[in-house]
Amino acid sequence: MFVANNIGLIYSVVASNKQLNVDLNGDSTTQIKEQKRQSHTMPSALSSHVVIFPFMAQGHTLPLLDLSKALSQQQIKVTIITTPSNAKSMAKTIADHPNISLVEIPFPTVDGLPKDCENTSQLPSMEFHLPFLLATKQLRKPFEQVLQTMLESKTPPICVISDFFLGWTLASCQAFGVPRLVFHGMGILSMSISKSTWYHAQQLESMSMFDPLDLPGMKLPFTLTRADLPGSINLPDHDENFYQFIQEVGEADAKSWGVVVNSFEELEKSHIPAFESFYINGAKAWCLGPLCLYDRVGSNKSTNRNHSCTSTQWLTEQVTPDSVIYVSFGTQADVSDSQLDEVAFALEESGFPFLWVVRSKTWSLPTGLEEKIKGRGLIVREWVNQSQILSHRAIGGFLSHCGWNSVLESVSAGVPILAWPMIAEQSLNAKFIVDGLGAGLSVKRVQNQVAKILVSRQAICEGVEELMGGSRGRSARERVQALGRVARRAVQKGGSSHDTLNKLIDQLRVSM
Repeated sequence: MFVANNIGLIYSVVASNKQLNVDLNGDSTTQIKEQKRQSHTMPSALSSHVVIFPFMAQGHTLPLLDLSKALSQQQIKVTIITTPSNAKSMAKTIADHPNISLVEIPFPTVDGLPKDCENTSQLPSMEFHLPFLLATKQLRKPFEQVLQTMLESKTPPICVISDFFLGWTLASCQAFGVPRLVFHGMGILSMSISKSTWYHAQQLESMSMFDPLDLPGMKLPFTLTRADLPGSINLPDHDENFYQFIQEVGEADAKSWGVVVNSFEELEKSHIPAFESFYINGAKAWCLGPLCLYDRVGSNKSTNRNHSCTSTQWLTEQVTPDSVIYVSFGTQADVSDSQLDEVAFALEESGFPFLWVVRSKTWSLPTGLEEKIKGRGLIVREWVNQSQILSHRAIGGFLSHCGWNSVLESVSAGVPILAWPMIAEQSLNAKFIVDGLGAGLSVKRVQNQVAKILVSRQAICEGVEELMGGSRGRSARERVQALGRVARRAVQKGGSSHDTLNKLIDQLRVSM
C-alpha cells in the first residue's frame, strides 16, 4: 500500500485528452450557469472571495492554511471547506484572521473505515488509505451545495483551490463556472521528474539502475539514475479501484485552470516550462511560496516566540547559536523501533545537542541511554511547530526525511539538511537540496530497492558530525542561509511570490 505522497507521483501519468464528463446527478448545468450569470457582479478588491478545499492530511492542509493567511493579508475573503473534526484543529490557527472562515461538511460514514476517521493521521494503518480516498468522493454533493449557496447569496468565489486528491471538484467547478486551481504539495522539479519518468517509462525500463537519465525537455541540476527514483515509479499491477481513482485525479489535474505550487521562482524557475508542458489549455504554475513565511514576514531568527512549550523552552536554554540538530521524519514514514535505536545511539555518540521528535507509540529509549543524553538531548512525542523550531537561533542542522514542506521550512530558516529520504518523492527532494543546491548533506545508505536495510548508527553519526562541525557542513550552512534570505524576500512586498500572488488574483478577477 502506498502512502499519500506516493500516489501524488503517479496521478499525472494517466491524464489524457479525453473530455471530462460532468455529471451533477440530475442538476441542470445550464440552469446553474444562468443563475451564476444573473447573480454575478464584478468583485471589488474588498469583496473578492476564494474558496480553499484541503485534503484531510496534515502535510496537505498546513500549506493551504498558510496560503489562506497570505490571501487574507491581501484583503481577500477566504472560505475553507472541511469536515467537523478537521475544522476544530484549524479554528485555532486562523483565529487571528477575520477574513478567513470555515464551512463544515460532514465526512461520510463508509464501510471499511473506522468511525469518526476524518484525517489520514487517524487511520490505524495505511491499508485504510484507499478507502479513505474513495470516501472523499462522497463529499461532492455537500461541496456543490456550498457553492450553490454562495451564488445565491451573491458572494461567488473568483476561484476554488483544491487539493489534487479532490479531483472531482473540477467537474463541480466547471458546472458552476468557477475556475479550479489544483494544489500540489510537491516542488516543481520533483513533480516534473515524476511526470517525465512516468511518461517515458517504457524507454527507461531498458536502462540499468545506475545509468544517467536524460529526460527530454529537462535540464537537471544533478545526475539522476533509476536508482534515485522513488520506488513507486516502477509500480506493479494496480488494484482496479486504486487505478481508477488515480486516473480520475490525473484527468482533473491536467485540465485544471491553473496550478498552485508551494515554491518560489528563484529556486525552481528554470524547471517551470517542463512542468507546465504536462497541462492542457495553457494552465500556468503559480509559485507562491514558501507559504510558511507569510504568517511571519519580516521576522528573523529569534528565541522570543511567545510559545510556552517544552521544546522551545529547552532550546532557549541552549547558549550557543546553531549548536542543536533537530531530528524529525514526518508523519507518514514508518520507521521501525530497531531503526530508531540506531538513531538514538548515533545522536548520543555524535556529542552534539539534539531535539528529536518521535512519532512511534511503541518505541522507547534503549537501556542506559537516558542517563547519557541527560541535559544534552530532548526527545518529544507531542506535536511541535516545526517552522518555529527551525527558526530558533539554537538550531544548526536538520536530520530530515526531506518531505517538501520540511525542505522549504528548513531553507526558509537558513538551516542545512542532513537528508535521509524514506518514501514518495523525498529522494528527489534530497537530490535537489544536496546535489542541486549544495544546501545539505546525505546520510550514507546501502542502495537496495527491495529489502529495507537499517541505516547504521555509524553512518548517521558521521553525517551529524560533518553537518554540525565539518567543512562540508559549514559550506552547506552558508549556502542555505543565502537561499533563506532569497526565500524570505520572495514573500515580502515586491518579491517574486508576493507579486505572483497579486498577478494571480488580478487575472482571476478579470476572468470572472
